[in-house]
Amino acid sequence: MYDKELVTDILKQILDATQKVIFRFKPIKTFKDFTNSPEGMEKLDSICMQLIAIGESLKNIDKITNKNLLIEYPEVDWKGAKGLRDIITHHYFDIDAEEIFWVCEKHIPLLAETIKKIIGDLK
Repeated sequence: MYDKELVTDILKQILDATQKVIFRFKPIKTFKDFTNSPEGMEKLDSICMQLIAIGESLKNIDKITNKNLLIEYPEVDWKGAKGLRDIITHHYFDIDAEEIFWVCEKHIPLLAETIKKIIGDLK
């Protein structure tokens, strides 16, 4: 068994990070909004930092739970979320703004909802 309180705390941090991404992404209407101005690049940088934190935290949850928790929620591509952290961290100068746009638009809202569900289920 694992420490549910610790996992819940980490999940709450992930949820907070998803909310930051969603808020920061609101003014972005196309991936070019990231790349066509210094302000857009700042948005991209700040969002990528949160994506790194999310991916690292998901890896920590896998360690703590011996990979037995996240697998119970197949609606999220957990491997992809953790892998995105590696891509951003190790290939930062090669980040594809269009890919980050797609992640923010299509995957972060689902991730946020799933994290809320997991937190509720752990109570």
